[in-house]
Amino acid sequence: MWQPAQLLVLALGSSIATAAASNKRGLVFVPNEKWPQDSQIWIKPGTDLSWYYNYEPNPSPSYADTTQDKFEFVPMMWGKTADTKFLDSVTQQIDGGRNISHVLGFNEPDGAISGGSNLDPESAAQIWVKNMEPLAKRGVKLGMPAVTGSDRGVKWTKNFAQACAKALSADGGNKNCTFDFLPVHFYGSFEGLASHMGSLSASFPNVTQWITEYNWDNQDLKTTQSFFNTTCEYFDRLQSVARYSFFGSFRSKVSNVGPNAVMLNNDGQLTDIGSWYLGGSATGVNPQSAAGKSGASVLAAVAAAGIAGVVLASF
Repeated sequence: MWQPAQLLVLALGSSIATAAASNKRGLVFVPNEKWPQDSQIWIKPGTDLSWYYNYEPNPSPSYADTTQDKFEFVPMMWGKTADTKFLDSVTQQIDGGRNISHVLGFNEPDGAISGGSNLDPESAAQIWVKNMEPLAKRGVKLGMPAVTGSDRGVKWTKNFAQACAKALSADGGNKNCTFDFLPVHFYGSFEGLASHMGSLSASFPNVTQWITEYNWDNQDLKTTQSFFNTTCEYFDRLQSVARYSFFGSFRSKVSNVGPNAVMLNNDGQLTDIGSWYLGGSATGVNPQSAAGKSGASVLAAVAAAGIAGVVLASF
């Protein structure tokens, strides 16, 4: 049962030093070709990360040879696609032996800027019926489109669900499209995030949520870290949240969510948030630093965090 009010009070009242280990955490993979070595940080033994997505239908080259049981890849149909291109890609992967169990729908279709796929609900419904519904028949779990964290997004999702049912029933009968879980995007305070999750839950009760993009962007370091720990603790307690992925797996200098809301500093070293997210302890590395700690002290921090064999950038 969804209980946002009670859980909100509990989360705000809690005082936690770091995020506890979790099997719900995944990676929003946004690599930078300047630092290919950073990609290996997320798959070293001992991390909490068990799954990832990359806004694309195919696995990233960095993890192409990694099996699903080691690091699960979740394909995404980002936006408008030609005919059954997404379906064909995922089907080919499944037939080739990759165990695809979940897929993600459109990326912020209600948004036209900052990565939004900008699709009207009716067009999105037609594409969904062609590409996603056949996958449901093969046992693949379907994630609804991930709208922006706004009232506009909630409205878009409702309109899409109606349009999708209409499109699916065009050949006769009264049918609803298949929605197994609901991805959520949000950038802002914890209170705003919890409220947005509650609004979506009210519109789609008893549908599990995945928080697939979230952060409180452009805040000072203390606020950012407090937000990170509070949200992780909140998601881990909620049975209605099956998975979550913090948006920040990149270096501070290329961040579009502010210099503090990241997992790597400017030398590719794990920040406190980065280490916490992997299930370790604080590293003391300032996100905006160029060198952070010395090589010896960083390696000591990694060893203390229990993250075996993490490869950092050269010191």
